[in-house]
Amino acid sequence: MRRRSGGGAPSSVVYRIFETEPFKAELRKLDPSVRARLELKLRNQLYAALGQSPRFGPNIKRLSGYEPPTWRYRVGHWRLFYSIDDGEGVVFMLAAERRDRAYR
Repeated sequence: MRRRSGGGAPSSVVYRIFETEPFKAELRKLDPSVRARLELKLRNQLYAALGQSPRFGPNIKRLSGYEPPTWRYRVGHWRLFYSIDDGEGVVFMLAAERRDRAYR
């Protein structure tokens, strides 16, 4: 979806967030208190930030060697992995892992 300003010039794309089934399954496996804190962070901060700018931010990094391109968002000890479909304007949440297990 593209938003246009009053002058007709295109502004930035607003991305929708899609949680894949593997991502949701990983969240369900978490201890309930950890899951509640992480989901609160997802809903209140992370999804708004990714919707506006999924490639740039202090906690965002593009992973090298992944095709299609994959990105990582850091939330404390957690790493959230996602891909971006610019044509559809969608960010696909792929995986959620603790840092100590994320890069193995």
